[in-house]
Amino acid sequence: MTMTYYTLGNSGLRVSRLALGTMTFGTEWGWGADRDTARAMFDAYVEAGGNFFDTADLYTDGTSETWLGEFVAERGLRDKAVIATKFTMNSHPGNPNAGGNGRKNIMRAVDASLKRLGTDYIDLYLLHVWDRLTPAEEVLRTLDDLVGVGKVRHIGLSDVPAWYAGRAQAIAELRGYEPISALQLEYSLAERAIEHEFVPLGTRHGAGIMVWSPLASGLLSGKYRPTQVGNAGRLDGFRNTTHPGFQKFSERNWAIVAELEKVAAELGHSMAQVALNWVATQPGVATVILGATKLSQLQSNLASLDFSIPTDLRRRLNSVSSAPAPFPHSYFGSEIQVRVTGGVVTGDKPSGYAPPVVVEGEAVSISSN
Repeated sequence: MTMTYYTLGNSGLRVSRLALGTMTFGTEWGWGADRDTARAMFDAYVEAGGNFFDTADLYTDGTSETWLGEFVAERGLRDKAVIATKFTMNSHPGNPNAGGNGRKNIMRAVDASLKRLGTDYIDLYLLHVWDRLTPAEEVLRTLDDLVGVGKVRHIGLSDVPAWYAGRAQAIAELRGYEPISALQLEYSLAERAIEHEFVPLGTRHGAGIMVWSPLASGLLSGKYRPTQVGNAGRLDGFRNTTHPGFQKFSERNWAIVAELEKVAAELGHSMAQVALNWVATQPGVATVILGATKLSQLQSNLASLDFSIPTDLRRRLNSVSSAPAPFPHSYFGSEIQVRVTGGVVTGDKPSGYAPPVVVEGEAVSISSN
């Protein structure tokens, strides 16, 4: 495959369209990859041209950050690698200030992550999840300070309400703080809620979407079936969990799986490759995080952008995965908006108004020979 790179949000940071998720680096949580497998996946990703690595201080009790830092150092890739990590989660029971998004915890967490990663700066530092308490002003000022002292290059938000992300970006613009360059959010054929708020926010206000769980925790890989016998993978182990991220078995999702299987067969690609291709080519998406526990899984998924989904097949996937727009978004479709425009065709900008900037081709020679 040929990896391509695009700037993240309104920043100048070039990242590959497929990122390597390292939540599976380590087996402390009862699943994941051992060190040799993790290294093999890291090597395969780098050799495919990937440069964007996603981790968090929470993942596998710190093993993910530690191994990632060691793998990067062993290959001398620190200048080439774009490392994203996250803070928020608490790993010290009984200490409320060892978690959350307050200044005290951010300052503690960033130093701990830098130590585990074995580096003196983080390329992209993200708030992991909204804590419902800390004002956006405090978060943005603290992150801007970290950029100012060189510990962090760019900042982002993961798993926050759209209103909070919008307020944070407005604060950054108003006060001259480092802006939000990335929004890390769940998105897949089985989970399309971000299309209503986050995609317009990101595209209009300079934050690229980093997709997590593009295969809906493995549901869209095809290994799970409604009448399945036995344990096919991680989702089976979470059938009785209260974690909202693993509630994937539903009639709607089984219908999506069935149609995805048909489309994949017509294209001659795996279900996972088609699902990844669909999400990577949706509006607002900057990069898609690939997570795997086996080298063969990663190698197959790295080929997911080597083809295009024809319009008619994409329409079928869009149709089976669509859901009614929630209020007030149900009022923003053409059915009501034409009452605003008086029935006259009205748009934002004409097609081709702002053609994309793509740099490609052969470099000029500077040799006189």
